[in-house]
Amino acid sequence: MSGQDVRTNNVMAVQAVANIVKTSLGPVGLDKMLVDDIGDVTITNDGATILKLLEVEHPAAKILVELADLQDREVGDGTTSVVILAGELLKRANDLVRNKIHPTSIIAGYRLAMREAVKYIEDKLATPIDVLGTETILNCAKTSMSSKIVGADSDFFARMVVDAATSIKTYNDYGDARYPIKSINILKAHGKSVKESQVIKGYALNMGRAAQGMVKSVKNAKIACVDFNLQKTKMQMGVQVLVSDPKELERIRQEELDITARRIKMMIEGGANVVLCSKGIDDMALKYFVEAGCIACRRVPKDDLRRVAKATGAQIILTLSDMEGNETFDPECLGTCAEVCEERVSDDDMIVLKDCKNTQACTMLIRGANDYMLDEVDRSLHDALCIVKRTLESEKVVAGGGAVEAALSVYLESLATTLGSREQLAIAEFAEALLVIPKTLAVNAAKDSTDLVAKLRAYHHASQTKPDKAHLAGYGLDLVKGELKNNLGEGVLEPALSKLKSIQFATEAALTILRIDDLIKLHPEQEE
Repeated sequence: MSGQDVRTNNVMAVQAVANIVKTSLGPVGLDKMLVDDIGDVTITNDGATILKLLEVEHPAAKILVELADLQDREVGDGTTSVVILAGELLKRANDLVRNKIHPTSIIAGYRLAMREAVKYIEDKLATPIDVLGTETILNCAKTSMSSKIVGADSDFFARMVVDAATSIKTYNDYGDARYPIKSINILKAHGKSVKESQVIKGYALNMGRAAQGMVKSVKNAKIACVDFNLQKTKMQMGVQVLVSDPKELERIRQEELDITARRIKMMIEGGANVVLCSKGIDDMALKYFVEAGCIACRRVPKDDLRRVAKATGAQIILTLSDMEGNETFDPECLGTCAEVCEERVSDDDMIVLKDCKNTQACTMLIRGANDYMLDEVDRSLHDALCIVKRTLESEKVVAGGGAVEAALSVYLESLATTLGSREQLAIAEFAEALLVIPKTLAVNAAKDSTDLVAKLRAYHHASQTKPDKAHLAGYGLDLVKGELKNNLGEGVLEPALSKLKSIQFATEAALTILRIDDLIKLHPEQEE
């Protein structure tokens, strides 16, 4: 296929993908129920999750899925709006091409518009956090959650998220504050209501001790993270043992047990009093731990093991053999924390590591009625954590609720009329396309979008042309009442980084697809 056919085809595919997520945008967005080929159900309105679970065949539509994934990795939230924006930019570009404007001119215009938009946000729209005070961080978290299932309890959860994020604050080599979201563990436990979720200081593992005889808590814990079997040692594959005397068989069996026992004794003598093993531990081997007063856990997930190693300063031990071929245990590999204890939560036991050496790890324990609820709350909290991290690190916020898009649209439109080149049309279309966000927000809230968006533009036009109306720049939609309000003052905020990245990513993705003018498809050869 070539020429206009390809473009129309691509734009249709992209529109189809954008329309799927369109209704899930905003504080009153609706959820999607996705059922996969084996019948697993996911209920979510997180753009990235929806697109990940769709098996998209069309090559152009795949670009959008990758786009949402990129936004999710870079910013953590705003995945839905980035897809909708890219779809709209493409649709408008396609109309321009139909009107005999060369794609190259459009690409140049879009590029220019993107650069101007980014510059305008940085210079005019972004407000530093310190101007707005400490509530800002909470408000950013609330704005991120407003469209999610936890939106009803956003006050409670925003506090939780901000507590968790500030408790893991670390500094990098240049003295900048960093908030490694990875060191927050999110545990899900059935039962009770969502409001009874809590933040636990320390790293919690969703499992109990390996044997009931072990002590419940160990002070001044020395933690060994092992990644090999502590079961009865078997000979390697291909090793044959020829036995001439049947009485020797018993000794071989005994030796198999003794090797493991020696390994465990070596670890205990090296000072380890908590052993986390990612593989199995034999019941026979457990008695050595019980006698030594240690806590041992078996089948610890690899991810948890890595995070514990990072938090406590331990090294994951893959094998005990050293350079000489003997087995030795190096006490250097042990991590430390103030206490390791087993706590009971609903019906499950949890192992909690308190006051770790390196980072202040913390765990968010989510309670809820059923699995779907817990999974969705987990996704919502992850998005909110990422937003808090971005806000704290970049220290600049913008007003939410379509305020930025409306301001940019007005600004770019007036910019387009000053240009005497071909890019003028493309920039004007870019400005129009940005309005898709406030329009969609209003439509999803069952409000009159034409009316609201027109008012919004009038406000922003006034704020940009009349010096005495400059305070109108923070105005956006209030979707509960269906009117305009000052979102900067009311605390509907997003990190500036999120907006910048989504405009850049959406433009890049739209241009990638717009550049395509030929599609050559190879069919698999028919075998005889």
